[in-house]
Amino acid sequence: MRMWNISPKKMCNQHLLGEHVELHMLVGTLNKNRSIKGYITNNLIEIHNITKRHKEIFNEMIVRGFKHNSPLPKFKIFKAGKISKKKNKIELMKRCKKCRKRICS
Repeated sequence: MRMWNISPKKMCNQHLLGEHVELHMLVGTLNKNRSIKGYITNNLIEIHNITKRHKEIFNEMIVRGFKHNSPLPKFKIFKAGKISKKKNKIELMKRCKKCRKRICS
């Protein structure tokens, strides 16, 4: 699971929808009281920004014409995790030429 935390406008459809699914998976993991320590330690998630991030992704999905029928389940919010937007931007550009094109345009 990963939160990219870069502008959803700069993400290709695959990564936009992928992060959306992973946010739902993350909330499910939290609600099952499963460990997320590795994701926090590796700076892949920010628990305190899940709701905000879901809203940003939801808004971009609507702009792109996707249907959104999956409200984010309730979960206990607490401050944990710190993501480097700069590092994530570099990593995403390495992984995906479609995202790289969107980021650089």
